[in-house]
Amino acid sequence: MEFRDLKTQYLQNKEAIDSAIQNVLLSGHFIGGEPVQQLEEKLADYVGVKHCITCANGTDALQLSLMAWNIGEGDAVFVPDFTFFSTAEVIPLVKATPVFVDIDKDTFNLSAESLEKAIQNVLKNGKITPKAVIAVDLFGQPADFAEIRKITEKYKLLLLEDGAQGFGGRIKSKRACSFGDIATTSFFPAKPLGCYGDGGAVFTDNDEWAELIQSYKVHGKGADKYDNVRIGLNSRLDAIQAAVLLVKFKFFDREIALCNQVAEQYTDQLNSFIKAPVIRKDMISSWAQYTICFQNNKDRERAIRNLKQNGIPSAIYYQRPMHLQKAFSSCAEGSEFQCKVTESICSCCLSLPMHAYMDMDDITIISQILNGERK
Repeated sequence: MEFRDLKTQYLQNKEAIDSAIQNVLLSGHFIGGEPVQQLEEKLADYVGVKHCITCANGTDALQLSLMAWNIGEGDAVFVPDFTFFSTAEVIPLVKATPVFVDIDKDTFNLSAESLEKAIQNVLKNGKITPKAVIAVDLFGQPADFAEIRKITEKYKLLLLEDGAQGFGGRIKSKRACSFGDIATTSFFPAKPLGCYGDGGAVFTDNDEWAELIQSYKVHGKGADKYDNVRIGLNSRLDAIQAAVLLVKFKFFDREIALCNQVAEQYTDQLNSFIKAPVIRKDMISSWAQYTICFQNNKDRERAIRNLKQNGIPSAIYYQRPMHLQKAFSSCAEGSEFQCKVTESICSCCLSLPMHAYMDMDDITIISQILNGERK
């Protein structure tokens, strides 16, 4: 059984994907070009924003966004304590200070209540200046942007939506990557819309920020790539990855619908004896992960062993809160008092196989193993 079945996805769409790659090889144009331009136009239209700027990966997309805002030394950027490392990693990369914020116990997304407490604490201490919030669409479900936006407007903070796991998700009819002042996503292979390498994108309606990001991603270019007007990055999406994504985009919504059927089946079978994921009203998840919670780590370890004995993969996202990562020990600020929910979830969460090609019988087998009905 595959945790994220990219092999079946490829085999079912092999002819179209192979043809798209072959066309790029025959063109001889491997960086930028028509496939990249087409992809940016399609994704901007899909999300419902003015600009989509592709780049080399999701981490660069986050860093480019902070660079466009001139975030730097002395600035505080608030970020969930429960997320992938890169969400917070980009903050010290631009010399700003990450401030870790606790999460909601049901959705695992940024807690608006904890966010406001963290902002007030930073203001009270007076060492750094609140500038921005990064809200993560964790495991596929958009964050609570209605409540988060109230807080960012109250304190005049910029809002960056990390939609690396949430692309394809929605709140009512509004799509993920349209909720922040800037939003980003990742095309890492296991993401909801994944390529066959690394890739990322930035979304915004702001013309000035879009122009800056276009410059920063190509060595700070001005009129052309040999006219360098600022210090930037080398962060371009290659044409082969864009061609693959254009093919996958054609069946992307269908896969999201199938993943929601898989999640519904999981929840129906698991909900009576284990904590299944909670999807808030009016939200649609793109199901980057299906994550359950046990009573404690001992129960989780037992489940991992039983699943493995039956050839079923699982993974822990995430084992350690950001504020306990050694890399942040010297550059983070004031988070230790407000991340108890994160610490609890890290000790008991487990992600199960989730993808559009799952056999419903496999879900039953997994449920029986977790319930102790099958050894």
